[in-house]
Amino acid sequence: MPNQDIADLQRGIRVKFKNQKFLEEALTHKSHAMEHGKKFFNERLEFLGDSILSTVVAHYLFKRYPTEDEGYLSKLKSQLVAGYALAIWARDIDLGNYLFLSVGEEATGGRQRESLLANAFEALVGAIFLDAGFTTAQRFIIRLLSKKKHFIESDHKSKLQELIQKRYKTPPHYTVVHETGPDHAKIFLMEVRVRHRLLGQGEGHSKKEAEQAAAAKALEKIREHRLTKKIDPGRLADQKTISVNKKREKK
Repeated sequence: MPNQDIADLQRGIRVKFKNQKFLEEALTHKSHAMEHGKKFFNERLEFLGDSILSTVVAHYLFKRYPTEDEGYLSKLKSQLVAGYALAIWARDIDLGNYLFLSVGEEATGGRQRESLLANAFEALVGAIFLDAGFTTAQRFIIRLLSKKKHFIESDHKSKLQELIQKRYKTPPHYTVVHETGPDHAKIFLMEVRVRHRLLGQGEGHSKKEAEQAAAAKALEKIREHRLTKKIDPGRLADQKTISVNKKREKK
């Protein structure tokens, strides 16, 4: 059963369902349906919501970036509707606490599982569409997009790889430093290196999220020291070296 009242979710997303069955179906995982003999669960709504989400995001990007080409827009769209991004959207509205899960899924941390959250979010979009129409579903998605501007070009890992690969003909390497927390709510600390030199570290609820966070830190460090044209991993890994070099440049 959900950890919170479904009415709270409707207030939070500013969508009041006329037919509560649509919402219940969107929040019902297959494991719960099988455990309780229900004939409905959210996989069909997930399929519908995926298409609606893709359409809304494509239209949003088309209008926001009128001078960009198809390749650039496709790349942004794929980032915004990727599983790790949808899981973030789901966490922003606390969707995990409203899900109907089996005892087994509950015990193994299903409420925080990235894939499960992403699927439930798509199902919620599908449910909103069926209950209130495309315009309401579109407004719901746009509200989240406008609040989360950092989603745009949020694939830091791809950016870092493109940058490092171009200069050094070798991709950056990611390693899990350590894991904390219980199995159902783990936090991963990831580091990214190139040629054994540390570029950045980041944390996340999944390894993918942690990789993105580590890549973002690496890119931030690169920007701070204006080394995008000539990246020296050794200097990036050693703040003291960077400081000394900056002082010499001023002389």
